[in-house]
Amino acid sequence: MSEDYFDDESPDRPAKASVGEIARYMWRHWRSQPGKLAGFGVLFAISATAELMLPFMSQGLVNALTANEPGANPAVLWAYGAFAATAFVFFALRNIAVRFWIPFAANNMRNLVQDGFRDVQRFSADWHANNFAGATVRRVSRAMWAYDMISDTIAWFVLPAIIVLVGVTVSTAIQWPLIGAFVAITILAFFASVYLFGRYYIARVNRESNAADTAIGAALADAVGSNATVKAFGAEAREQQRFNAVAQDWRDKANRTWTRFTNAWIVQNLLLFALQAGVVGLVVLEWANGRANAGDAAFALTSFFLVNGYLRVLGENFQMLQKGFAEIEDVVAYAKQPAEIMDAPDAEEFRRGAGAIAFERVTFQYNGQDEPLYKDFSLTIQPGETAALVGPTGSGKSTFVKLVQRLYDVNAGAIRIDGQDVRAVTQASLRRAIALVPQDPALFHRSLRENIAYADPDAPLDRVIACAKRARAHDFITRLPKGYDTEVGERGVKLSGGERQRVARARAFLADAPILILDEATSSLDTETERDVQAAMAELMAGRTTIVIAHRLSTVREADRILVFDRGRIVEQGPHADLVRGGGLYARLHALSVGDKLHAA
Repeated sequence: MSEDYFDDESPDRPAKASVGEIARYMWRHWRSQPGKLAGFGVLFAISATAELMLPFMSQGLVNALTANEPGANPAVLWAYGAFAATAFVFFALRNIAVRFWIPFAANNMRNLVQDGFRDVQRFSADWHANNFAGATVRRVSRAMWAYDMISDTIAWFVLPAIIVLVGVTVSTAIQWPLIGAFVAITILAFFASVYLFGRYYIARVNRESNAADTAIGAALADAVGSNATVKAFGAEAREQQRFNAVAQDWRDKANRTWTRFTNAWIVQNLLLFALQAGVVGLVVLEWANGRANAGDAAFALTSFFLVNGYLRVLGENFQMLQKGFAEIEDVVAYAKQPAEIMDAPDAEEFRRGAGAIAFERVTFQYNGQDEPLYKDFSLTIQPGETAALVGPTGSGKSTFVKLVQRLYDVNAGAIRIDGQDVRAVTQASLRRAIALVPQDPALFHRSLRENIAYADPDAPLDRVIACAKRARAHDFITRLPKGYDTEVGERGVKLSGGERQRVARARAFLADAPILILDEATSSLDTETERDVQAAMAELMAGRTTIVIAHRLSTVREADRILVFDRGRIVEQGPHADLVRGGGLYARLHALSVGDKLHAA
């Protein structure tokens, strides 16, 4: 049983997005709100300046205290007032800056998850087939919080730390070059340790734990989404065991990652100890040599506490940045990845006509296949004609309808609908002109009204009801406690197979498209449901160009033309009786049929 939920989660894979690409992506979101960003920036700059002034205020206060006798001395009071005012400005402006930051961050997080969803939607059917839905959901939702982690870390920790560290180092070096040099060397050593540990000791295991985290979401979605199958086979214990293995894998990799973080902190804490002991020792040495007074010592100690406060968490924050970069890179990669199927720059809206379909010398090859499935393939389906596609599995029937919908682009030739090349019109307008009733209709976890009205969300209720009646769905809907407001569950699990098919047909009635694609269900239905479904299907097909991937003899017999596919070619075509008499592939499939089911393998 495979445990590989994704092909691209190996820790040895190259990064999906570089640090520069992630930085540009973040900046694009930041600059989308210039007013809030500017307001935050001004308040932040003033508060950072106030924080840098605190060591000087401490120095002035201690010098005033040591230069005057105890008592209400104006110089002491002024020095204290300056210290308190500087501290108040720092804290007050930081708090006000937060008021700018909260809506700024919330707006950007909303925009990011919206962009991620839009990018995922624009990818092709092939992309979605190759990417597990649960993993994609987890990646997009995780990226939103990764953005929050990166932004907060940069704005509230990394930038202030850089300003304070540079400012303190320069001001210390001006007064005591030796102490300034020591502080600079120690800080550089600290930064070097953060970088080296992050890149060469932590990065790989961090990617491994992220991949394991994604696998948890994928495993949950896989099992929960297939719960009916799990219960049908009494496989709850087996699925629990499978999920436990995934969770255990995450636990092992998370432990290894967190342990390496802790090991890196040991080295960084030793550097902080060296900075503390060295600065205090050097200040004492300067005092002993008469080159420092009590105020200078207060300046040095206050500076150390500022530096120590930032350095103590700087390593953690750089590791948080690394984690955030790893978690947001998928969405950044989505943003830069071009869609496989794109509208032409000058694409026009599709003009609905009678529904004529023409394949003109089409060549099509799936990615990863050695040979094209279709080669120099030509076919015309007349307006209003019902064409039944039959043939063995893998013969090209499903590919045919996917190409009509332009879910893939052909490698050569052209597909025209009502004389319009499908590549020259917008995808959305083209697909609105094609009603699809799949073999296993997928419904949204929304109300029945919303599901039926998906083809036209603005349709009034009376039109929704009229279409439900035509699809023989109205009666069962009205028997439900909430009627058309009843939610159907994920993928429509609260409904039977026949009920889902009726809802899908009601949706197709509402679309009122000139072209209908119908992939017949292979499952057996009870007699009454079968009769209703067939009656609704006949009414739905009337007056439309209909392409049916047929699994039933009753449907095939009623078709205007049967197209027999084999290995990407139409090897036979014509009405049912003629093809049976012809003794070819269709006749063999017909001879192997059981009841009303057409043999297709």
